[in-house]
Amino acid sequence: GVADGVGGWRDYGVDPSQFSGTLMRTCERLVKEGRFVPSNPVGILTAGYCELLQNKVPLLGSSTACIVVLDRTSHRLHTANLGDSGFLVVRGGEVVHRSDEQQHYFNTPFQLSIAPPEAEGVVLSDRIVHLGILNANPLCNSWNRTCLQSQFFCCSFLDKPSWCKSSTNSNYESIQQTARSIAEQAHELAYDPTYMSPFAQFACDNGLNVRG
Repeated sequence: GVADGVGGWRDYGVDPSQFSGTLMRTCERLVKEGRFVPSNPVGILTAGYCELLQNKVPLLGSSTACIVVLDRTSHRLHTANLGDSGFLVVRGGEVVHRSDEQQHYFNTPFQLSIAPPEAEGVVLSDRIVHLGILNANPLCNSWNRTCLQSQFFCCSFLDKPSWCKSSTNSNYESIQQTARSIAEQAHELAYDPTYMSPFAQFACDNGLNVRG
């Protein structure tokens, strides 16, 4: 699972990572406790969000969310995605599927929120029913060796990645190295003022001259 806190909360003295981090830790705990159905990642996210809403300790913020479940019993991939976080299915060095972004308008993704009482109805908060859902054998007709070599990545910043061809193995060390390569490339590109990132491209599409 991946959740990306909405940075605008910083302007109100709220750490954007608190809401997203707590949401994912709550979902993780529910899964570890066995309180989930593999074919229903929406249920995991719903339960986690509801627990945050009922928490006696005040927590403010907003977040996108993406949960992917690989059911080893049925050999199917189940996903729930809200906002502009998302996932890629990579097979044979190629991206064979990617989730769709959900945006109200530029730089305003669908999101789950907890607002202070005085701001309820003003702060944007989408309902779980807006989740983009994929419940499918991951884009192949039979569960075979090709599918077992697929890799699934959750992210909130990547376009067609240049690291796709860097790994063809599905062992832990290979997947770990691919994840590290993603992080290192993201860190490097974050300091490139001319890089046409997906965000920069989307900005240009909306009439804003943005690079990097």
